[in-house]
Amino acid sequence: MIFVTVGTHEQPFNRLVECIDNLKRDGVIEEEVIIQTGYSTYEPKYCTWKKLFPYQKMVKLVDEARIVITHGGPSSFIMPLQVGKTPIVVPRKYEFNEHVNDHQVAFSKAVAERMGTIYVVEDMDQLGETIKNYDEIIGGMGTGLKSNNAKFNAELNKIVDGMFRGK
Repeated sequence: MIFVTVGTHEQPFNRLVECIDNLKRDGVIEEEVIIQTGYSTYEPKYCTWKKLFPYQKMVKLVDEARIVITHGGPSSFIMPLQVGKTPIVVPRKYEFNEHVNDHQVAFSKAVAERMGTIYVVEDMDQLGETIKNYDEIIGGMGTGLKSNNAKFNAELNKIVDGMFRGK
């Protein structure tokens, strides 16, 4: 299943919602698609959709999805990261009246470059290929997240050992 969310920003994100619906219509996407359309005015014909989902339902959909596609709002792409998923992020753009400026473009690109934890698609013409090749793309990304757990545990172990040895 693919889950798409455009967040709760009051400007429509019809460009993403309609693109996903058309990819489903054209058979580019074969699996089930569920879209949270927010304030978009386009109503999908080929995908399951709802304007807004309760938070717990969103968490469940993100967890169950094979692919999560979000707009460039940090709240929307942090949730998939928290459950170990690499979201496809399609930032809203000012030129299409999807937001008040292009901060989502700049922020998404910065996170992708610095952290390597999201995959940004700015051009809707590339979204279908990205979805078709998702597993390969994500597999080749590695991840910018590095856990310090092992280092922390090793250092803590030294401290505890030292305490018992009287050092």
